[in-house]
Amino acid sequence: MQAWRPYLRKDIDLLEKVQKRATRLIINDRGLTYTERLKKLGLTTLETRRLRGDMIEVFKICKGFDDVKVTDFFTLSSTGLRGHELKLYKPQAHLDIRKKFFTVRVIDEWNRLPETVLHYNTLPTLKKT
Repeated sequence: MQAWRPYLRKDIDLLEKVQKRATRLIINDRGLTYTERLKKLGLTTLETRRLRGDMIEVFKICKGFDDVKVTDFFTLSSTGLRGHELKLYKPQAHLDIRKKFFTVRVIDEWNRLPETVLHYNTLPTLKKT
């Protein structure tokens, strides 16, 4: 679920610690680092997976795959100066907790995506990248 995501470093580290332990149980080679174990298992860090999930959810909202209006969550940028046509406007967030909301935290990463990714028409095509 992309609506909730831990934002405190201690909570993120605690969840990552669970995955580190699980990879140690699966691969019983003490000489491998956590990164090497992830690579051997074909996994990524939890933070990377959360970011990927966020980008997939924004893609589904912007392309109309979810039954919600884009304008319910985001404001499309009208400047057209740089970036792609699906560039999102980032509202000001004065409170730290607001900065962690889904509708605010994903905008910078979404706007950094290359234009070629945004022209995909199907979700499986996006997930392959």
